[in-house]
Amino acid sequence: MGFGGIGTRFLFAFLLVVFTWNPTPFNYVEWMLAQFDPVERSDLWPVVAFCGIIMLMGWIFYLRTTARSLGVGGIVLFIGLAITVFWALFNYNIVSMGSMTLIQWLVLIVLSAILAVGMSWAHLRARWSGQATVDEVDTR
Repeated sequence: MGFGGIGTRFLFAFLLVVFTWNPTPFNYVEWMLAQFDPVERSDLWPVVAFCGIIMLMGWIFYLRTTARSLGVGGIVLFIGLAITVFWALFNYNIVSMGSMTLIQWLVLIVLSAILAVGMSWAHLRARWSGQATVDEVDTR
């Protein structure tokens, strides 16, 4: 696994996160909520449900893999790292507290990065330490 593998995992995590919700009107949450609006209502419920189930499968896969790979402690550490990065960005006036759209995009990028690290962590740990991770052992 190299930077290409990590980059691919980040790209898929970013697409999943951004397709689910982003600060533009082009996301799954807005599309699904528009189905309840009597003015914008359309007959797309089967397509909305299908896409929602596909995205839910992606979220379950990413979240479960990240949780198993990093554990609660690792996830807390990565969130803490992200918070300190945001703190530095605000403290040194690199990002203004008033630019909510930029902050929302940065949060989406950080969430994607945490999911990508979670997907890659077992491979990276094995490469760096030389120790393999075994989650399930066949006892036959």
